[in-house]
Amino acid sequence: MTLKEIARQANVSVSTVSRVINQKNTKAASPEVQERIWKIVRKSGYTPNATARSLKLGQKAQIQNTTPKSIACIYARSNSAVSDPFFSQIAKAIEQEAFKSNYFIRQSFTAMDIANPDMARQLAQFPVDGIVILGRYEKQLLRFFTQNYKNVIYTGLNPMGTQYDQVVCDGSDISYSALSYLVELGHTKIGYVGEQNNEVRFSGYKDALAKLGLPFLQKNTSNVHLSADGGYKGANILMHNKADISAIFCANDTTALGVIHALKEKNFRIPEDISVISVDDIETAQYLSPMLTTVHIPLEELGRITAKTLIDRINGGHRLPMRISLPFYIAKRNSCGKLNRRRKTFASLPPQ
Repeated sequence: MTLKEIARQANVSVSTVSRVINQKNTKAASPEVQERIWKIVRKSGYTPNATARSLKLGQKAQIQNTTPKSIACIYARSNSAVSDPFFSQIAKAIEQEAFKSNYFIRQSFTAMDIANPDMARQLAQFPVDGIVILGRYEKQLLRFFTQNYKNVIYTGLNPMGTQYDQVVCDGSDISYSALSYLVELGHTKIGYVGEQNNEVRFSGYKDALAKLGLPFLQKNTSNVHLSADGGYKGANILMHNKADISAIFCANDTTALGVIHALKEKNFRIPEDISVISVDDIETAQYLSPMLTTVHIPLEELGRITAKTLIDRINGGHRLPMRISLPFYIAKRNSCGKLNRRRKTFASLPPQ
């Protein structure tokens, strides 16, 4: 496979393909075209020719045409490797950064794949040089990692133990920032929608309430899967429980989509009646009505730094476990507003 052949299949110029895969210009093509090019790269197993590249750059050092190395990505929290826009974007950045160093993603699989004994055996038979864990994982997954992989790195919002490299935005700090912003707007009764078991955003939510001098009430929370359907169910649970809240903190943007849909069905105005804030800042967040206020996570940087750190470990660049924490900020949009004393409340809803 050559750049010319990739260009032919993608129906673009060779120069466009070159700029996209070498990341010389991130605006060289539309997101759709870039994804089309990377799909062909993945399918064909294309890797850059180190010798040709060195000759073109006029490098005088001895040229060695090294064999490409491989890594694997596991979507530890998702049932599908493509259903989660948050981790899919991180994985894309990992792939593009790794490609620069002659690494390619050989496998992408989920926690559900490993739960299948036959699939787990097949995966173990195809070794890779390193593995990236995307998102919160269960203990049985950790045993699989330690038995089958030497170089492991984690990235996400739930910091893991100290025995492995990790690149994170700390979910506990994120929760505190989100709730602090709501308090600045006058909200003192804040609900939560999202997963609760082994979830640092939920424990961070409770810790933030305590630090801010606010009460925690279980009825003001919904323990649901992080999805639009989960958010829809979670909002309806809060309404059914007559939760006494003026704002909702959602564990991620996808969940917030469902929350907003459920609130609108019951004719709640956002943010006049209830404010909604979430986490991730996926691309669709700014196109909602109202535009979603959310904690911006630097997804591309998470992916790029994760790839660099894993490759450095594979190459023997560091031996001690590293934890790299990246900053975040609140993208203030239209779904949060100052507390309205005359707002419509869940208590006003008829019995369900």
